[in-house]
Amino acid sequence: MFTPLLALQSALSAFTLYYIGAWFLGARAAQSTPGVTPEAVSPGGPTVAGLAIGFVTNFFDTLGIGSFAPTTAVYKFFKVVPDRLMPGTLNVGHTIPAITQAFIYTAAIEVDHLTLVLMILAAVAGAWLGASIVAGWPKRKIQIGMGGALLVAAALFAWRNLGGSGTEVGTIGLEGTKLVLGLAGNFALGALMTLGIGLYAPCMILVGLLGMNAAAAFPIMMGSCAFLMPVASARFVQKHAYSKRPALGLVLGGIPGVLAAAYIFTSLDIYYVRWLVVVVVLVAAIMMLRSAFTDAD
Repeated sequence: MFTPLLALQSALSAFTLYYIGAWFLGARAAQSTPGVTPEAVSPGGPTVAGLAIGFVTNFFDTLGIGSFAPTTAVYKFFKVVPDRLMPGTLNVGHTIPAITQAFIYTAAIEVDHLTLVLMILAAVAGAWLGASIVAGWPKRKIQIGMGGALLVAAALFAWRNLGGSGTEVGTIGLEGTKLVLGLAGNFALGALMTLGIGLYAPCMILVGLLGMNAAAAFPIMMGSCAFLMPVASARFVQKHAYSKRPALGLVLGGIPGVLAAAYIFTSLDIYYVRWLVVVVVLVAAIMMLRSAFTDAD
């Protein structure tokens, strides 16, 4: 029987094929494009370290911590990716793992289908607008933007750790004014995600403030990312504004990380890990902003 969930997952399958095709064609076009950034055409596959980064960040992403801020922190600490290519690499590399999460959680957790679909569409629209702008930004502007985004992410993680992320009781959908506010909020989060702020923590806070069950945030935030990221990532690929080998590490290491985390989702206590993420992200934010004001153009 054709259900709303089946329709959603069928559309998600189509988005997945679109993204794989767009990445393949974009990577092939980069080989013959004069002046393309070397990182977008570097030969070879991911390193062992790149695979490990993909596994760990997507493992905790599946548990609701988010992957963008921790990945940014690791990349910044170890100078894996140039700052100007950071937003594109995050979006391109984390797309397939995010899609994997969406397939799992849209089927496993109950949420109002109309709310879910509309929230996803709002995030996709925001990401399309955001990626078209961010992909053309200069290095310093990206450093400042991502440094500020990391500070916001750290604050949101801390607020969430202190109990501000919603409760186990509440609605599984939005109506009226709350739905309008939810759509506006998810549109903004979709745009900000292309800058590297990540959508999970702020989306969980958003739906919690609007009175939804905390668990209902998972299919919304993961479904939003799964649909918006192919749109945003394809634009980064078209502009060759990403680093290919680290992105491949996020994909190939990330998928098993998602599956491992989903398997133990109900039994892992990650309270202290969340506070560690806050500290790491704060340090990365300071490093990014320091680079913005000290690096030569």
